[in-house]
Amino acid sequence: MDKLAQLVTRMTLEEKVGQMTQLSIDTLHVGEPLDIQLPPQIDEAKLDRIIREEMVGSILNVPSGYLPDRKEWIELIAKIQEKAKTTRLGIPVLYGIDAIHGVNYCRDATLFPQPIAMAASFNRSLTEQVASATAYECRAAHLPWNFSPALDVGRHPAWPRLWESFGEDVYVNGQMGQAMVKGYQGTQHPDPFKVAACLKHFVAYGQPLSGMDRSPAWVPERQLREYYLPAFQNAIDAGAMTIMVNSGEINGIPVHANRRLLTDILRDEMGFEGLLVTDWWDIVYLHQRHKVAPDLKTAVRLAIEAGVDMSMTPFDTEFKHLLVELVQEGSISETRIDASVARILNLKEKLGLFEQTFPPEEGYPDFGSQRFHKTSKKAAQESIVLLKNQQQLLPIPKDANILVCGPAANTMQALNGGWTADWQGESADTMLKDYANILQAVEGINEGTVHFHEGVSFEKELKVRDAIWKAQEVDYIILCLGEASYTEEEGNIQDLYIDEIQTNLALALAETGKPIILVLAEGRPRLISKFADRMNAIIGAFYPGPYGGVAIAEIIFGLQNPSGKLPFTYPRFPNALLNYDHKHTEDWILKKTGPAYNPQFEFGHGLSYSDFKYTKLSVSKTVFSSDEMIEIEVSLTNKGLLAGKETILLFISDVYASISPPVKRLRGFHKIELEPGEEKKHTFRIQPNALSFIDKNMDWGLEPGQFIVRIGDLHQAFEII
Repeated sequence: MDKLAQLVTRMTLEEKVGQMTQLSIDTLHVGEPLDIQLPPQIDEAKLDRIIREEMVGSILNVPSGYLPDRKEWIELIAKIQEKAKTTRLGIPVLYGIDAIHGVNYCRDATLFPQPIAMAASFNRSLTEQVASATAYECRAAHLPWNFSPALDVGRHPAWPRLWESFGEDVYVNGQMGQAMVKGYQGTQHPDPFKVAACLKHFVAYGQPLSGMDRSPAWVPERQLREYYLPAFQNAIDAGAMTIMVNSGEINGIPVHANRRLLTDILRDEMGFEGLLVTDWWDIVYLHQRHKVAPDLKTAVRLAIEAGVDMSMTPFDTEFKHLLVELVQEGSISETRIDASVARILNLKEKLGLFEQTFPPEEGYPDFGSQRFHKTSKKAAQESIVLLKNQQQLLPIPKDANILVCGPAANTMQALNGGWTADWQGESADTMLKDYANILQAVEGINEGTVHFHEGVSFEKELKVRDAIWKAQEVDYIILCLGEASYTEEEGNIQDLYIDEIQTNLALALAETGKPIILVLAEGRPRLISKFADRMNAIIGAFYPGPYGGVAIAEIIFGLQNPSGKLPFTYPRFPNALLNYDHKHTEDWILKKTGPAYNPQFEFGHGLSYSDFKYTKLSVSKTVFSSDEMIEIEVSLTNKGLLAGKETILLFISDVYASISPPVKRLRGFHKIELEPGEEKKHTFRIQPNALSFIDKNMDWGLEPGQFIVRIGDLHQAFEII
């Protein structure tokens, strides 16, 4: 018997269930949860009661209303761990944090683009670098467990957490999620520079029927297995140590109470052996919101029976006491409790918490370093998507006379989104005051005159008339529209169109006849079809982080060549929300409205100042057996005058199948950099089983038949027999 198994045998039931309990840090501070005394002070009596008496095994979150610096985090966690050492068995506490785009809850940490922006970069290695830097800075603050990445394939464009995902495509989510897990966790454990990743939110969280957060999803078995499980499987195969459960319900069953999903599929089929943690208050919500449990005790039983290991309670220990009762009365076996406790202790050992062998504070010299800031800036640059460039308006001269306007121009909220200093990101302008927003970045580069009139805010009309008057005097208008920061329920909307106030500003400025560069700073595709045709150039910036303003300005003035591509379909109309991998029956031409699939911009769209030309597409054979590697080669030439980066997107269509096939599916991507006049070849190697789908028996299957490869404007057929 190994030492952890021996430790479990020595534990009392109360100690075991304490390990399964996770409380917010607010419960240890002077004051009441969500209303603690500031600056935060540990209440010694609370600390003693929660760690020594209640034997709580995990703490999470940031003190409400306060942003600690690195030294404060180290001191706080040291105090908790010192108290844990005085318990009977001395089991360390596991601390968890939401470090979504860098250590966003630590002052002076390096922040990066949000996940949807990293997806727009289509750069796996850069994504892994961002995750690695985040892990390093988490550990520098002694934070060992990161609730990231979110692998919620974002299939509904109104969903307010779309920007926390890697977009709508299965393959992109799987590839980027795997890259982040590698960056967070590394390969050897314990590692004082790595953290435990936590995949969120198992499963199908990104497809609520209404688009509202934490609202019901209806997901047929085939779609569940083909679209929502694969990204998690990729990350599990990469060694992901923990998973967080979807707060919503699927087909009427709350996921926190769904044993088939959490045990039969996740553990038995997918082979996940790590820690499964609830989301915030979600066992309570089985009783309060979902109404599947008449009381909290029943809710606890349902969640534990389903397969939950740890409950984010987060403000009291009632979960612990009810679970003890359930075991004592025989409703839940202690063997079931032992399984969860073993997973929790195993994670703590992998993280080195039993030894507490962290380097001293000075052992992390790269915390907030220029090296990490360069990575953040590069990621921002590669995430910006040039969506439209009518008559090559961009780039514009650096000595131009410019009007900058719109509510997204003079704020960091529209560049960083939620989880930035606070939950909703409302403190971004204060936290990131030393970085340039869009207006400041334009002013920093432009050598001519820059005028600014906000015109409207995100809530109301301000100075539209003043903006129109000023527009008469300039050469170009940079119109910055979009969204401020938000996440979760606070970001729910009932209209996917960009709001009427911003729309009216765009239409009024278009009447001036001046060239307009529209910058969309937003976390999801707010519809712009009422005025998009009147914009001369359009730039998409999907929460690119603190260097987003500089990245946007550099692209406008030609100091950087844009290389981002859309990781989601940008709809044109609110009732035309087809994803790129829609079915042929959704591809009709409608007599009154034209094509049924007619987005504003397609998935994968993104322009460059270079002129890339695809040639010489070839498939290694015309006929393959089901076990032969398929090699697909294409040449790419930069016909332009500027060096640039291009993401080669490999789409494959299954021509006929027993289950109606999508029009096309992304099966590979590769980002490549070319000098002017340079030509490079790239070869994709595709295993035939990558072309399989969920068949009539709900199994993955590859059927013989014809397939079509599509890259750029080229296509080539092959057959599998």
